[in-house]
Amino acid sequence: MKYIKTKWFVFAVLLAAIGILTAFKFETGKAPQFVSEKVQQGNIENSVQATGSITAVTTVQVGSQVSGTIQTLNADFNSHVKKDQIVAQIDPSLFKGALLQAQADLQDANANLQAAKANLEKAQAAEVQTHLDYTRSDQLAQAGVIPVQQLDAAKAAWQSAAAAVNAGKAQVTQSAAQVQQKAAAVTVARTNLDHTTIRSPIDGTVVARSVDVGQTVAASLQAPTLFTIAQDLTKMQVYVSTDESDVGAIRTGQPVTFKVDAFPTESFTGRVSQVRLNATTVQNVVTYTTVVDFDNPQMKLFPGMTAYVTIPVATADNVMKVPNAALRFTPQTDAAKTQSAQGGQQRKQKDPTVTTVWKLDANKTLEPVQIKTGITDHTFTQVEQVLKGSLNPGDTVVTGAATAQRASTAGSSTVPGLGGNAARGARVGR
Repeated sequence: MKYIKTKWFVFAVLLAAIGILTAFKFETGKAPQFVSEKVQQGNIENSVQATGSITAVTTVQVGSQVSGTIQTLNADFNSHVKKDQIVAQIDPSLFKGALLQAQADLQDANANLQAAKANLEKAQAAEVQTHLDYTRSDQLAQAGVIPVQQLDAAKAAWQSAAAAVNAGKAQVTQSAAQVQQKAAAVTVARTNLDHTTIRSPIDGTVVARSVDVGQTVAASLQAPTLFTIAQDLTKMQVYVSTDESDVGAIRTGQPVTFKVDAFPTESFTGRVSQVRLNATTVQNVVTYTTVVDFDNPQMKLFPGMTAYVTIPVATADNVMKVPNAALRFTPQTDAAKTQSAQGGQQRKQKDPTVTTVWKLDANKTLEPVQIKTGITDHTFTQVEQVLKGSLNPGDTVVTGAATAQRASTAGSSTVPGLGGNAARGARVGR
């Protein structure tokens, strides 16, 4: 009896194994299922997508050319200021003392100049007197009245007086130069004193203040920034970082739309005013700065906001378009692979815009259609021309293959040719 039970148990295990292998073979032999989408008729816009930063057209950093302690502040964040308006005052006491000292030095130099001129006049008078004495001595020596030694002494006195005149002239020149030097020192001291009063260089709005009352600023190496003033916030710019692959399609004057996080439901417009030639390389990624001008009459947009920019570079209205995933799909059959390989080789040799899409006909069979593509918006691509086969808006094109799922796992049956993923709205390769 025990032998019979064992025999039936082995027989049941063999039947179960055969059933499992048969089911597995049946599942693997099923026809492939596909994800598909409809060919559409509509507009396509090829655009450059990039991000940028909003900034004022003219932004001036107001600094200090002298060091000192901030005594007063007459402007704050968001203050509207006029040109030459006083926005800050640095303690001027040290600079006033320096100016008084320089003025005193100038007066001393003027006095030295007057003394040098007086000494020159004295030397000139002595030179005239000694010259007359030498002339008389020369006459007397010729008459034999005085000895030759006395004549030589008179001549030496005259030459010494002449040298004293030259020395006096040099002293006057030196004193005059010192007067000019001291006058320049007075000008520098007065200028430094004037620089303790910080004035706005333009009409605008204070967008940043970097100091407080009582703070010490040091201008030894570079001028410290006290305020940042934007000239006109009703006309602003967006500095857009454009990838080098897109910069060739951007032209001056092109219309631009952009959005900001502060107003997610609003779209703002502007125009390209400049594509700068200076490249920026970060981690081997090269970008160029595109400048977009726009009006900000209500001053809703602030400097520093991040802008998400769209620059249209090409448009096509009311054209037939296919999903981009359909352009990348290749059926997993030998004949289809051969045809796709031949089509790919022809595209390489002739026109890269010629490609093949696979249409799903009424009998759920695949039909290749050769097309010539136009512009793309990175989701759909324009069909410029159907070269071989037939393709019309509303036709179904395959975008990918879907793996068949067991009914017990999926929980629902699938439609042959469309696939369970397609029925749930899945998109492959999008």
